[in-house]
Amino acid sequence: MIMGDRGTGKSTTVRSLVDLLPEIKVVAGDQYNSDPEDPEFMSVEVRARVLKGEQLRVVFSKINMVDLPLGATEDRVCGTIDIEKALTEGVKAFEPGLLAKANRGILYVDEVNLLDDHLVDVLLDSAASGWNTVEREGISVSHPARFILIGSGNPEEGELRPQLLDRFGMHAQVGTVRDAELRVKIVEERACFDKNPTGFRHSYKAEQEKLQQVIALARSFLPSVQIDHDLKVKISKVCAELNVDGLRGDIVTNRAAKALAALKGNDKVSAEDIATVIPNCLRHRLRKDPLESIDSGLLVLEKFYEVFRR
Repeated sequence: MIMGDRGTGKSTTVRSLVDLLPEIKVVAGDQYNSDPEDPEFMSVEVRARVLKGEQLRVVFSKINMVDLPLGATEDRVCGTIDIEKALTEGVKAFEPGLLAKANRGILYVDEVNLLDDHLVDVLLDSAASGWNTVEREGISVSHPARFILIGSGNPEEGELRPQLLDRFGMHAQVGTVRDAELRVKIVEERACFDKNPTGFRHSYKAEQEKLQQVIALARSFLPSVQIDHDLKVKISKVCAELNVDGLRGDIVTNRAAKALAALKGNDKVSAEDIATVIPNCLRHRLRKDPLESIDSGLLVLEKFYEVFRR
């Protein structure tokens, strides 16, 4: 989740992620982007084909970035069943929605704090199970719906429901740049893009490809990254002493620290890696105190240094 002032480039940053992520293997012609190798990420139809011994045709595809509009209907998000066709032809005529398209991709909600409650409930169900189920008139259709959920918004426009807030692994805060020189550079870069979008993209092509290679290498290296038991205990002590509800804070901090270590090319997580990620993993999980003026991320860091220096 990315929260911050208006006009700070939150949506631009999120949409740029697609160009950095490596391509994935998908089953050709499958509308759910099924993984040809992992049954957990296969649709019911693809699993049936595999059980029959059918040889699947595999293609490489860019990771999908699916926008979830604030005014979307539940049918548009979940998909619809053509009852008439089901009754007359005896087949499950299912029209997939945004959740099907987002499977194994990114589901992006701009102004997530303004999302209608009925759509929040749909996202909570899918995030919990990794599957989307549509039931109409006694007919039921299920498909995998595992996605990276990214939300952005301005906290001044409203708070998120606690249930949805807890589903976001990390929470980044973005502030308006105050340095005049940096503001001028951003304005000039934007002017260059408006003048020649193709040329602007080309000027950053080498840097972007280098970053793509670093991310691809980190993804392959991630399974071998280790975190010492002592560091795990200290992470959990920080969470316990901050009165973080549940265990998601512990889990996400461990995962994020490993990911950062992999990105740096290290096979072991360091205390520095944890210090970098733990404010983003815990700041939105702290119980809100209306009288507290200090930033919640600073509170997390204070507790981190207190525990890790014992």
